[in-house]
Amino acid sequence: MESFEVLLERSTAVHGHTCAGQVIGVRMSMLGLTIIGIHDPRGLDRKKLYVLVEIDRCATDAVQSVTGCSLGKRSMRWIDYGVMAATFVNLETGRAVRITAREESRELADKYCPEIENKYARQLEAYRVMPEDELFLVEDVEVKIPPEDMPGRPLKRVQCQGCGDWVQDCRDVTQDDKILCRGCAYGKYYHRLTEVGQQ
Repeated sequence: MESFEVLLERSTAVHGHTCAGQVIGVRMSMLGLTIIGIHDPRGLDRKKLYVLVEIDRCATDAVQSVTGCSLGKRSMRWIDYGVMAATFVNLETGRAVRITAREESRELADKYCPEIENKYARQLEAYRVMPEDELFLVEDVEVKIPPEDMPGRPLKRVQCQGCGDWVQDCRDVTQDDKILCRGCAYGKYYHRLTEVGQQ
């Protein structure tokens, strides 16, 4: 695996700036990959790795840049818990580890970099050097990934009988003997005003 500094530089390029979340995400990923036995996540081991992230914040960009996993490759899944945590799964061995950023590490930053007045700058620098056990809670876990969530070609593709959209990966819903997309079944997140190009 590449060094922390190289990985942080790559992550910063993806994210757009260096922040404490980038440092946490890079260190979290390095630790998770090491524990589950993934040494070359962007190369030889890329098809063995699956990551579940629990927050849509800075650290997730870092996890993606270090692991090479992404939503588009279906090797990353976002579970909307709002927790600064990620679970790293070795698909070959089944070994999985969930790593959570400890809330108390924010206050511990004072111990490592008391000379830095700005609390965000202090946290950023402290997270670089803080021992892993003070920065993270690490749990061995078991993760069952359904076949329809695995990388690869879609298992199923059907047309919604409500709006006509095509639905992949078993995300369709059957209601009153009709195959529907989730938007037609449960309500859409948008309200269509008109089709583009239509008057």
